[in-house]
Amino acid sequence: MLYQIFETQRSIMEPFSDLAQAAAKLYSNPLNPMAQTPLAQRVSAGYALMHRLGKDYVKPEFGIRTVKVNKTDVAIHERIEIDKPFCELRRFKRFSDDPATLTQLKAQPAVLIVAPLSGHYATLLRDTVKTMLQDHKVYITDWKNARLVPLSDGEFHLDDYINYVQEFIRHLQATYGHCHVMSVCQPTVPVLAAVSLMASRGEKTPLTMTMMGGPIDARKSPTSVNNLATNKSFEWFENNVIYRV
Repeated sequence: MLYQIFETQRSIMEPFSDLAQAAAKLYSNPLNPMAQTPLAQRVSAGYALMHRLGKDYVKPEFGIRTVKVNKTDVAIHERIEIDKPFCELRRFKRFSDDPATLTQLKAQPAVLIVAPLSGHYATLLRDTVKTMLQDHKVYITDWKNARLVPLSDGEFHLDDYINYVQEFIRHLQATYGHCHVMSVCQPTVPVLAAVSLMASRGEKTPLTMTMMGGPIDARKSPTSVNNLATNKSFEWFENNVIYRV
């Protein structure tokens, strides 16, 4: 019910958000004689804030067309390697007409970047991807918006998250023989679990596992989020912070 209310509110606010954007531009337009007055600036800022609160934020593109490899421009073709119900494994394939550069590209290692599944898009790591493309064959987990996934595709739990990561790692290993894996923030825990389970079964594991900015042991250096988790019961979280979408 809460999710339906949110969607209804967003749909109702959309035309008002567009009007607020137009009003903000009107009051800040240089051709407007009042644009430089304090009152007009405050009114424009108020309308701009209303627009940002009501607008629907679309998914941005990675938009990586070329990268420099040893001072040579290398073309980038972005494509979906594996399409899963809740995630796309996205590859950034590199092309070059220079034989020496092409030989170098083929010899470089493959890396799987596991982006966060926590309320924002994988494009937040655009600069990370662009930098890694200079020395690596780059793949990234591009998580889908949960509201766009039909209920017929089932549920998605931590076990499913771990299985996705394992499947992607195995895909890179099957293609290149080995790979590296890097997780940023929230996915550090499922990536650690995925690699640990693979090791416990005697499977080939990534050559390196880099975990950036993620709380592996949340008992260390506790924050207000940790304190909330210890002060509330499990039933409280079930009743207050979990909603069907």
